[in-house]
Amino acid sequence: MPNMPHQTIHLFRKGLRIHDNPTLLAALESSEVVYPVYILDRKFLISAMNMGTLRWHFLLQSLEDLHRNLTKLGSCLLVIQGEYELVLRDHVKKWNITQVTLDAEIEPFYKEMERTIQVLGEEMGFDVLSLMGHTLYDIRRILDMNGGTPPLTYKRFLHILSVLGDPDMPVRNLTTEDFQRCKPVPELHLAECYRVPLPEDLEIPRDPQSPWRGGETEGLQRLEQHLKNQGWIANFTKPKTIPNSLLPSTTGLSPYFSLGCLSVRSFFYRLSNIYAQSKNHSLPPVSLQGQLLWREFFYTVASATPNFTKMAGNPICLQINWYQDAERLHKWRMAQTGFPWIDAIMTQLHQEGWIHHLARHAVACFLTRGDLWISWEEGMKVFEEMLLDADYSINAGNWMWLSASAFFHQYTRIFCPVRFGKRTDPEGQYIRKYLPVLTNFPSKYIYEPWTAPEEAQKQAGCIIGQDYPLPMINHKEASDHNLQLMKQVREEQYGTAQLTRDDMDDPMEMGLKRERSEENSKIGKRARNREQT
Repeated sequence: MPNMPHQTIHLFRKGLRIHDNPTLLAALESSEVVYPVYILDRKFLISAMNMGTLRWHFLLQSLEDLHRNLTKLGSCLLVIQGEYELVLRDHVKKWNITQVTLDAEIEPFYKEMERTIQVLGEEMGFDVLSLMGHTLYDIRRILDMNGGTPPLTYKRFLHILSVLGDPDMPVRNLTTEDFQRCKPVPELHLAECYRVPLPEDLEIPRDPQSPWRGGETEGLQRLEQHLKNQGWIANFTKPKTIPNSLLPSTTGLSPYFSLGCLSVRSFFYRLSNIYAQSKNHSLPPVSLQGQLLWREFFYTVASATPNFTKMAGNPICLQINWYQDAERLHKWRMAQTGFPWIDAIMTQLHQEGWIHHLARHAVACFLTRGDLWISWEEGMKVFEEMLLDADYSINAGNWMWLSASAFFHQYTRIFCPVRFGKRTDPEGQYIRKYLPVLTNFPSKYIYEPWTAPEEAQKQAGCIIGQDYPLPMINHKEASDHNLQLMKQVREEQYGTAQLTRDDMDDPMEMGLKRERSEENSKIGKRARNREQT
């Protein structure tokens, strides 16, 4: 411990957890007082992240849970509302702060915030410490290994990871003793002044009963529940999960990783432990560890690609003359396309803030290259607003992928808005749950209710074109036309398309080549050995 221990503000942004929190641990080990602070800068959050109602509820629940967990350790969370620079300036003076600690993040708006805090530190005389805690690796090391630029294909990315070796192990859990070594936070008795606001305090509408509850505690419970089923973990392959199951067939942990309520490193090493006990387990890229590496890939590319969330000025993205059609976009957003499978997915998104990854594929393809030929940026904004796991890097990366604007090159594969859902749910139970207006339709018509005879529609209590919309587009004609448009774009912009082209183009749907998993598998194997030593 240094001779002159710090008086520290630990600034939570993401990383809303106690376990595997290297920056908070460093703050506690170097300080005589640590103020755990979350600055609720609504202006910043609204401008940087288009957060809808469900996301606001999830954030506030996560902050409340973090406060409870800190209280159990003898501390508390101080939530301060206001513009972050003014709040910091005031409280650095008020509390005689000599150090500010925070997680390093890759989003441009968080990088800009950290630069502002660095400048403020130079002006006011406090140190700034930032450590990576939201990703498996320090993304900057991956960029350095690739000559200062991001690896643009998954194959190249895996090669760099194989040279770098395993991710760092999670840091130890924080204990009551860590906080007892520090002096009590003087404001502890004023915790009510710094409490987590209620939704109504922020004029946020009441929660429409999403099944997802925010916070580290809930995230850890879900994690443990999944890890109990070691056979499922070992044999998980993402393409085989069911997009329209009534309960999530993937882990459903993504909202907790997005806000940092769960540590991605802890999950990685827990998986390594399970894989070590299983002779035949699924391999990346479709295994659960593979999903974490895809997340890392998008974080890496996003961290060093200008305008990553836009088409214009984005060097890896095809420049496509998408249609601008506000009416069609609105129908897609509001689940009024007339295709029950698409509308059921969008309804689930509105109600719950989560949809299966293959369901995301379906609605994204429909909006962009499949049917409506509307820009992926518009879909990305809707997902950013509504998805609990909305994430700067992954959201934009997936939308570029699904619109075949970058990363994905099998553009002739177009999801049929009828056949795709029918494959896994021929009875239409998913549609009946989220579109009750169609509940009484016979299964043979549930995906195409406009084909039902008038008498069948009357018996179902739903007249198509009156109680539920007719299809907004002829899928066959639109997809054939769009395919020709996309082919032309790719021929004209061949150089851009090749930037992100990989010989392992779509592991989610193509037959896997086992040899392509070898480099990826080495990472997991070393991690398993490391976990056991």
